[in-house]
Amino acid sequence: MAKVIGLVGPSGVGKDSVMEAMSALHEDIKLARRVITRPAGAGGEKSITATDEEFDALVAENHFQLWWSAHGLRYGVPRASVNAPGAAFVLVNLSRGVLDRAREAFDDFAVLSLTAQTETLAARLAARGRETSAEIVARLERAGSMRPQGPDVLEISNDGPLGETVQRALSVLQPVRA
Repeated sequence: MAKVIGLVGPSGVGKDSVMEAMSALHEDIKLARRVITRPAGAGGEKSITATDEEFDALVAENHFQLWWSAHGLRYGVPRASVNAPGAAFVLVNLSRGVLDRAREAFDDFAVLSLTAQTETLAARLAARGRETSAEIVARLERAGSMRPQGPDVLEISNDGPLGETVQRALSVLQPVRA
């Protein structure tokens, strides 16, 4: 079974971009596609859209290895997505508030915590165009809180070019791969 790596960090830090780039470079790094109650076409990560009713049905069917609510939406990690054949690692975008639950849900788990300066986050949030100015301010205020701690946390900065961040992420995973 693959090691599950939960990518966490504040909104706009680039979790999905880093995950996609890592997976594109290594065929043994797979992505877990989340089910989200975000309307189709709302932008963001490549996810599976569900209505609240559909999400409720998936919860009742025990479809998720892990699920939670954040920012008025619900997120679920399908069991099948973390059991990807041929994967050494499965990367999943997680909320920082569910890390303890993730540690219980996944047998082999680590955290890759991405950080970035406030200016970097503000520019990325504005560029993606999903949040209002007030929502961006609120996300920036939360950005420094809930920094994950623990022996399973690997932290890297994503202030520079994506390629540099991906190489740093791959290098911190090397000891985990051995």
